Formats: sequence, C-alpha cells, structure tokens
Amino acid sequence: MAFQTKTTTTLRRLLQQRKRTLSTTTTTTAAASSTSQLLPRPKQSRTYHSYETPQPPPYPPVETSILSAAFTHVPSTGFTQTSLRLGALDAGYREASTNHFPRGEFELVMWHLRTQRTGLHSRVQFPSPPEEGQLGKLGVGAKVRALVLERLRGNVDALGGNTERLKEALALMSLASHVPPSLRELYLLGDEIWFLAGDNAVDASWYTKRATLASVYAATEIYQSADQSSDHKDTAEFLDRRLEEQRVLGGAWRNVKEWAAFQSMAGVNLVRNLGVRI
Repeated sequence: MAFQTKTTTTLRRLLQQRKRTLSTTTTTTAAASSTSQLLPRPKQSRTYHSYETPQPPPYPPVETSILSAAFTHVPSTGFTQTSLRLGALDAGYREASTNHFPRGEFELVMWHLRTQRTGLHSRVQFPSPPEEGQLGKLGVGAKVRALVLERLRGNVDALGGNTERLKEALALMSLASHVPPSLRELYLLGDEIWFLAGDNAVDASWYTKRATLASVYAATEIYQSADQSSDHKDTAEFLDRRLEEQRVLGGAWRNVKEWAAFQSMAGVNLVRNLGVRI
C-alpha cells in the first residue's frame, strides 16, 4: 500500500513538471513570434525583371555611399583599391570598410556598368508625337543607335575622357572570374536599349536582337578605348558600320530562312504528288 502511494505521488510530480515545461515553451514561442513581428524583415530582391515597378537598388545604402564616393576618384587613381579606400574615407567610414567588397576594384567596374545602364531612361527622351518641324517619329533602329551612342558617351563623361581608364575596366572584365557578371550586364544593357527603343517583338527575334546588339556594343566599346578622334567621331562611324552590317546580314538571313521554308514545302508537295502519305 505504501509502495502504491509513493508511486502515485511520483507520477503526479512528473506530470506537474511536464505541464510547467510545456507552459514555459509555449510562452517563449509566443514571445519570439511577437518579437519577429515587431522587427523589420529584410528586403528580398525579385527574381524577375519588371518595368511596371522600380527595380531594387543594386547595392545596400552603405555600399552605395562608398562606391559613389570612390568612383569620383577613378579618373585620377583608376579602378584600384586606392579609389575604394579614398571613397570609404570620403563617405565617413574607415578604410577597413572596403572589406564589404570581396571582388575589390572590380566592384567599381560593376558600379559603373549598372549606374550607366539604369540611368539611360532618364538621359534619353524621344518625343512622341513628333514635334513641329520634325519629319516623323524616329524608328526603332534610329532610337537604338541614339541609345548606344548615349551609353558610350557615358564612358567619356564618367571617366573624364580618359581612355586608359576604360582600358582598365575592360581588362578587369576579361578576367575569368569576372566574365559571367560582365556578360550578364552586357545582356541587361541590350535588353534595356531595345525596351527603351520601343521594340515589342514577342517571337524568337527577341533573343537574337539582344544577342546581336550586345556583340555590336562590345565591339564598339573596345574600339572606343583606342579612339583619339575629336568628340569620338570615329567611334560613331564604327558603330554605324556595325549596325549596317547587322541589318544587311539579318535581312540576308531572313531571306535564307524564307527560301529554305519554301524549298521544304515544295519538296513535301512533290513527295505527296508521288503518292506518299505525309
């Protein structure tokens, strides 16, 4: 009898301890939940590209302030760690804050590429409908040319007309670890230019246009890095030749595709006339 009473007392004590443990766990979970609701959640970048809503900034505020200050030193000190350190000091941070940029001076190149691309829409405005005295609204091709020239002009303005700095940027972009982000920015630039030019294609040419424009821009930018003509007139002429080549080759390729389609249909009809069921 005494053994049963002792066992019953022990079980009751264990049950009471379990209840207290569950109560404490529930209270802690509720407090954590309420705290997480009060704390601001980190912003998440979208995985898609939309023109209806603004894109999130490419860098957080601290990195933005450092890079924007550092880029003002690029014309004199180049795409270097020195420019990054000077920018950190100008922005009110210690030199050690450059550790925020594991890619080092290449981050200055990416800053230049991104800010130039995202600023195109505010620097180039096309009148619509045409203003008085104009013959008509610019075509898509003319708009593409104007946008490419404006982007190239951005290299001159941002780098103080120093072509050596452009060569430095191109050299950094050519490094193996930097090629993927550089190619992505090149693609995004082509996409932005075609969109701003008013291209609304929804067929396979959507991809070929962007790939073609990317190759034209890359070749023209390399040519610009060695251009010594006044106001970079030779670069503009080089661009016109490349665009004309792509227009002619593109038209020839379309003719080849149409000819191939015609020949294939003619062959099918010939086989059907011979009694073969296709």
